[in-house]
Amino acid sequence: MKKSLVALSVLALTSASTFAADYSDGDIHKNDYNWMQFNYMYSLNELPHAKNADNKAHDYLEMEFGGRSGIFDLYGYVDIFNLATKDDTDKDNDSSKMFMKFAPRISLDALTGKDLSFGPIQEVYIATLFNWGGGSRGDVNNSFWGLGSDIMVPWLGKVGLNVYGLYDLNKKDWNGYQVSTNWFKPFYFFENGSFISYQGYIDYQFGMNEYSTKSAGGVMFNGIYWHSDRFAVGYGLKAYSNVYGISDGEDWGGSADSSGLSHYVSVSYKF
Repeated sequence: MKKSLVALSVLALTSASTFAADYSDGDIHKNDYNWMQFNYMYSLNELPHAKNADNKAHDYLEMEFGGRSGIFDLYGYVDIFNLATKDDTDKDNDSSKMFMKFAPRISLDALTGKDLSFGPIQEVYIATLFNWGGGSRGDVNNSFWGLGSDIMVPWLGKVGLNVYGLYDLNKKDWNGYQVSTNWFKPFYFFENGSFISYQGYIDYQFGMNEYSTKSAGGVMFNGIYWHSDRFAVGYGLKAYSNVYGISDGEDWGGSADSSGLSHYVSVSYKF
């Protein structure tokens, strides 16, 4: 798995009003919007990987999308790895060629027609998240179920915050919890309207059971991106700690690295 809720989901969030959602007038479509973009990305030292692996880099094409329609808030992406099918990458012919993340949320404010905001919380959701690998039947097949919110944070502005329980669809069993947050903060603007942003996310899992060698672990992504109306270019530094509950240096089909830093560069075209 590459990443949880990526930065452009937050771009979609912040494009809407920064005020608390109010659907008491019955117009649940007044905040509707949608967006889509293609990202060509290159990853160096993405974790986890086998310890002392010779190849620790790959490219991939990502179709990323999101939006709002009535009670539904949506974010997702589809990744296609190793586009030229090269042998000298960490996504060789034995690896999954695709990965998909699908994260619909249902607004309780829009569903009930009531303003459920309080304090810094702007809107409340039933939150779900699905991670699907593109390999064999035993590939990644996870679902997350919980509550979500949009909250106002000093300087960062509107931030997404979700708390889930993880249900492993392969094992047909629950396996701990995840807290996810994401942000998008434009902080430098150019005269032509383009800008530079700080954007990222945190996914932290805890309470994982015997399916994992560690009960807790997570990632934090920190990106600096330049945005125009049609293009974006950026760099991201991702920090891992026992990611997916894999103990650093211990078994993951052999000794594994699951803690450390990785680097991402990307070029995007916005539709």
